[in-house]
Parts: sequence; C-alpha cells; structure tokens
Amino acid sequence: MAVIIRNTSSAEPAPAAPVKADGRPYRFEMIHAGGARRGYADDPAELIDMLIPEPPEDGTARVRLALDMQVRLQAELAAGRSLDACTEAERAVLLGPRHEPPAPARWTAPIPLVLVSTFYQPTGALPRPSGPADLQIWLDPADDWTLLTSLHAAGLITVNAYRSRS
Repeated sequence: MAVIIRNTSSAEPAPAAPVKADGRPYRFEMIHAGGARRGYADDPAELIDMLIPEPPEDGTARVRLALDMQVRLQAELAAGRSLDACTEAERAVLLGPRHEPPAPARWTAPIPLVLVSTFYQPTGALPRPSGPADLQIWLDPADDWTLLTSLHAAGLITVNAYRSRS
C-alpha cells in the first residue's frame, strides 16, 4: 500500500518518512506535484498510480502522463529562456501544439526540446532529431520504471530508492 504525504516548504525540515505496519521503510520515495507531495511505495507501479489520476489499464495512461509532462516542461523551458535567440521555425516547434509530435530533423536551438520516445524510432515511426544530446529531453513511457527515471532525469519528479537493512 502506498502513502502520500504533504511536503513541507524548503525552509522547513523534511517530514519524517512514514513506515509500513511492520515498522520497515518503504522502498521508494517520490517528490512530485511541483514539490508539494511526497509519495512512498514499494513498487514503481504504485508511484505511477500517484501520478496518473485514472487507473492505468495499459501503457496508454503512461503515454498520456508523458505527454502532459512534456507540455508542462516545454512551457517552463520556453518561459525561462529568451525565445529571441530562436529562429521563427524553432519558436514554432517550441510553442506549437502537441497533438502531433514535433519532428525537426535537427535540433540546435538554445532551448531544449522535450520529446516522448514512444513516437520516435526505434519504437515509433518518426526519426529522432539529430543535434546535441543536452538539447533534447526524452520522456520514456515504455514501462513504469523507465517513465519514472525519465521524469526524474528531466527534473519533473525526484525518486529516491532505499535499500533494506536485512
């Protein structure tokens, strides 16, 4: 059973991590919801359930979550940097709708492009953009763990894993 608690502000000490009925700690801690919540679970699927409002029947719920996170992160990145340094075509990709995945052949704009791996080769039909790796942020909804680790690498959530002391 997973547990979600409210996170304290960064000015206050972190809340004590809950423990299970047997007194042992949960295996994973996830800080999410913009830092407002901490979730504790023993399985990656339980952490994903905290992020997806509807019960995931299959991988489509993970893809929808990745798309939602893509839109949020792309908007944050575009707002936090000067779009003036981008070409008109680059601005169109950064600010465009995501009902179709962006498909530039090469990405070298000063603002990273957030992409969902499902739509790009080798899984999807679109070719991956070439260009510097640090200008591409990939969210990967292939399974629960890859989605969590890609959201963590993108800075959208923080996942900590704890080893048991048995």
